[in-house]
Amino acid sequence: MLELQATCAIEKLIQYAVENQLLDELDHEYARNLLLDMMQMDSPAESAELDRAEIYPTATPILNELCSIAVQKGIIEDLGYARELFSTRLISAVTPSPKEVRRQFAENYAISPEKATSDFYTMCQKTDYVKIDAIKQNIRYFADTPVGELEITINLSKPEKDPKEIAKLKNAPSVGYPRCMLCKENPGYAGRSNFPARQNHRIIPLNLNGQDWFLQYSPYAYYSEHCIVFNKNHVPMKVDRGSIERLFSFTEQFPHYLIGSNADLPIVGGSILNHDHFQGGQYSFPMEKATSLIRLTTPFEDVQASILNWPMTTISLCGKNKLAIIELSDQILKAWREWTDEACDIYANTEETPHNTITPILRKIGDGWRLNLVLRNNRTDDENPLGIFHPHNPLHHIKKENIGLIEVMGLFILPGRLKYEFAQLEDYLTGEKPLCMPLDTDPVYKHFAWVSDIVKKYGYCKNHEEAQDVLRKETALVCAQVLIDSGVYKLNDNGIAGILRFTESLGMHRAD
Repeated sequence: MLELQATCAIEKLIQYAVENQLLDELDHEYARNLLLDMMQMDSPAESAELDRAEIYPTATPILNELCSIAVQKGIIEDLGYARELFSTRLISAVTPSPKEVRRQFAENYAISPEKATSDFYTMCQKTDYVKIDAIKQNIRYFADTPVGELEITINLSKPEKDPKEIAKLKNAPSVGYPRCMLCKENPGYAGRSNFPARQNHRIIPLNLNGQDWFLQYSPYAYYSEHCIVFNKNHVPMKVDRGSIERLFSFTEQFPHYLIGSNADLPIVGGSILNHDHFQGGQYSFPMEKATSLIRLTTPFEDVQASILNWPMTTISLCGKNKLAIIELSDQILKAWREWTDEACDIYANTEETPHNTITPILRKIGDGWRLNLVLRNNRTDDENPLGIFHPHNPLHHIKKENIGLIEVMGLFILPGRLKYEFAQLEDYLTGEKPLCMPLDTDPVYKHFAWVSDIVKKYGYCKNHEEAQDVLRKETALVCAQVLIDSGVYKLNDNGIAGILRFTESLGMHRAD
């Protein structure tokens, strides 16, 4: 019976691959034989019949079926990581080869850069590298706040590990290959219990201002065509003039994509600081709607500058003269690295430790560019051990993690735990649960002061739908405060005077 089920599932996967142009019809037998070997079968079941009318929008349900059969046959353990590794191995049988992917990308690029990236992204979705079904589980909404409209997501795409799996992972050996999940050695890697399989992973080589880099997509895309552009070499993140030049090189090749870099220091940087990389995609972020707060003069007639009306302190440079924008951005970066402003609690260094850096974000607009330079500082003190310019302690029940490039731009990625915690908080808001302090072991304990304030503000909600709306609105307000906390210069009289002190040191004066 299992052999019959496995044969039917194999045939469904082959049909899916043909329909989605992943597999040539002449390669049916080749792919079938690879899949039979994976399922530990010598031959297909002869009586298997396939419903040709059944259409699968993604490969995920077929792969899940084959994994369940593999568990029953004793091929794999019934653990999340084992299923994920085996699922990736299965889809690799119908994933186009790296050479074919590069050939198709080049052929499409000759038509247009947009077609090249769009088709490559679609292929990554169809081969289950970009986890469409998992991403659909995420909660996503927009909300108006005092700092402008923000985009909020609760990330549910990465499955929780069960205790049995966690116990096994504790004993997993450290291999050190690939050195990280951004290294060029990842494509084709079979994975292990503590490192994802990458047999369906494909990367595109790029030349960025004379350096070898690669383009790939994020498996758990936080926005449309969420791409990662990474250095061929495993070298640490560094933001300097060369970084800015490479951002411009990228947008010249892919003018439809925004591209940016995380800062290169802990706390204000991204999650992978040991491998130089950028992030981008075909998406517009809330930050891009921010208006000019203060226009500035510049040393270059063809470069316009302004301080944005955005809580993360941002100097925006616009113009058609690429070299002038690069030169001015380099001057700003070098000056900021050494800038101390005691009146605003900003110190460039403590002893030998540097604290100032920049998050650069670039978009091509027509035949010009807009480069946003977000000033960052990662200093800590006794009151703020996680960072002075970081979400402060009262916000940690919602957001405690570092504020990297994506959230700097106003798209918040909140932890999946909030979905389940908020469901319990709704009971407080509707009055179904008495507003009494829970035990400190209760997952909602950390939210109690917050939810108590919400009840004082709104009163009790009529139903769970209204309670959900209130929680979403208040969560967005927390996210707005996260950005305010993380901004080095606040948008008040003292902060505005401070940022003007900095720009005036560069000869960039208020133009209003």
